[in-house]
Amino acid sequence: MVSEALAEPVVRVRRGWMAWLFCANLGLWLAVYAPIQVLLPQQAELLDKGNKELVFGIVTGFGGLVSLVVVPLIGFLSDRTTSRFGRRHPWTLAGAIFGAVGLAVLANAPSVVVMTIGWCLVQAGIGGMLAALTSAVPDRVPVEQRAQVGGLIGISQMLGTVLGAVVVTLLVSGLPAGYLACAVIVLAGAIFFVFRTPDTQLIVKPVKPTFWISPREHPDFAWAWGGHLMINLGNAFGTLYLLYFLGDVVHHPSPEDGLLVLMALYGVALAAGAVLFGARSDRSGRRKPYVYGASVVMALAALILVIWPTWTAVLIASPLLGVGFGTYWAVAIALLTQVLPAASDRAKDLGVLNVANALPQVIAPLLTALILANLGGYRGLFAVSALATTLAAVLMSRVRSVV
Repeated sequence: MVSEALAEPVVRVRRGWMAWLFCANLGLWLAVYAPIQVLLPQQAELLDKGNKELVFGIVTGFGGLVSLVVVPLIGFLSDRTTSRFGRRHPWTLAGAIFGAVGLAVLANAPSVVVMTIGWCLVQAGIGGMLAALTSAVPDRVPVEQRAQVGGLIGISQMLGTVLGAVVVTLLVSGLPAGYLACAVIVLAGAIFFVFRTPDTQLIVKPVKPTFWISPREHPDFAWAWGGHLMINLGNAFGTLYLLYFLGDVVHHPSPEDGLLVLMALYGVALAAGAVLFGARSDRSGRRKPYVYGASVVMALAALILVIWPTWTAVLIASPLLGVGFGTYWAVAIALLTQVLPAASDRAKDLGVLNVANALPQVIAPLLTALILANLGGYRGLFAVSALATTLAAVLMSRVRSVV
């Protein structure tokens, strides 16, 4: 049983398993991005209109800090969980429940303090769920199928963004209903995945647990971590304040509706990039050329907004960003799981990699405030986004064990 839990998978996963993983990830990302893109900015403006950017930055920054700690911690714990229900499933379900509680707190938050507490609870729960779901890929998916599965995860992230915006702007009205709808969806996705898919039981806990991964001993892991951080930081600079950009710079008559249009364009392009280039990467066995291409396309999207910050430019940049990010996510899942140091620590090591997802949520709002004030406003912000995305490709080029 120990060898089965820690062995490198060789049997291709079936479509049913991929479908349930897709649904769980869809619920997870919807519960993250519907608040970030729509609900939290609206709530920040409602609670303190004059300081909405600062409030939004404080709330997302503290939430990102919580996620920064929780993701590797839950990964560490799930690697050593010997429950008869499996290593990962208990944490997937517990994370969804915890996240739903945080969304319920946000639904009736009367102050910035309570709003911050609620979002920290959401990030703690969703972070734990993310750690468990991400580890399912190296646990059960063979290397030659991982870009395909990674593409589906990327599409789920996109659909979570788009459907989240649809749910909280068109299907339900008001902040409380929006938050509670997100809570129901994330719970449903987790429940279906947990009760419809297997999870291998671990009988004996691995020895010598440690969070430290030596860059000297595992340089490819360190370079991949740095590249993943930069791509997510660039994406955060380009998307976190998009609603405010549409209202304050583009002067769109309805920023929420404009954001919905952009997310639809972004989503279609992301799905196309993930499916097309993920499949090509699996067939060729090559990962880095697709990462390079994705970085260039994403940087180009940001530079368009530096040169031409208009509604027409945003309509062009949005699908470019989508196809780039979709391609990156499909291939990155495969590349990142190929540089993990040990099978016994898959979830913990992926949790360390996922710090590169969470850290931008902590530092991007703080850096954004400085950039907007001192580097030319939103033009400067998008220029820094392009720079970070380009640096990601440079760092990924240092990975030697993956072609």
